[in-house]
Amino acid sequence: MVKRPSILGFLNQHGYNITQQNLSARKSFLKVDYLLRDGIGIKLACKVNGVEPKANLNGTDFIPKLLDFFINDDTVDCQYFAMGTQEPWLSKGADKLFRGRPFHAIDGFKTIDEYVEFFKTAYREGAMPIIVLAMGMPKQEAVAVRLKNELDMPALFVCGGAIVDFSAERFERAPEFFRKFGLEWLYRLLMEPRRLFRRYAVGIPLFFYYVARNSFGAKPHDGGQVLKRQS
Repeated sequence: MVKRPSILGFLNQHGYNITQQNLSARKSFLKVDYLLRDGIGIKLACKVNGVEPKANLNGTDFIPKLLDFFINDDTVDCQYFAMGTQEPWLSKGADKLFRGRPFHAIDGFKTIDEYVEFFKTAYREGAMPIIVLAMGMPKQEAVAVRLKNELDMPALFVCGGAIVDFSAERFERAPEFFRKFGLEWLYRLLMEPRRLFRRYAVGIPLFFYYVARNSFGAKPHDGGQVLKRQS
């Protein structure tokens, strides 16, 4: 059970690229308490660096199961928050994720200070907040770190990317074949080539460049530390 403010996040190929290009984003990722592997790219990066990749725990599958654990635990007084995406997907997706439990929601286009104020206004004294952040990398990690620093009681921040949109069925999940072989990214690229071309067609070769560079001990161009933590 959560005993202090904790951040759960996921590291995939896109997130890895961000950490290599943006010092502030890398610092946020390094403050994530539980950073789980998401995708075949990070599995390969782990092996290249002599790190056991362990299980692949993508957020789309794992987060609903995690939330169900808290929802079904009657011993914990939880208060639910969804921060990210936009209406009508926000309310629809959050309602499904939280199984019809009451929740507070705010879209993903606010400033960090506005999220802090929103939480402080809505928070119910004595409850344990479960906050799903679905505004994409690296903003959601920065918001999670800021909110964590504001709290001194048990809380769980879940950096979920498009989890609320998937829950609302705004985006279609890849068929089982693609998921089984770690090719969900390819399906998404085929479905949304204009939006995701740069992330995958450009981002994947760039990812392998960063992995190769870091495996030889080089550092990112801005002088920050290479992201190497594995939870």
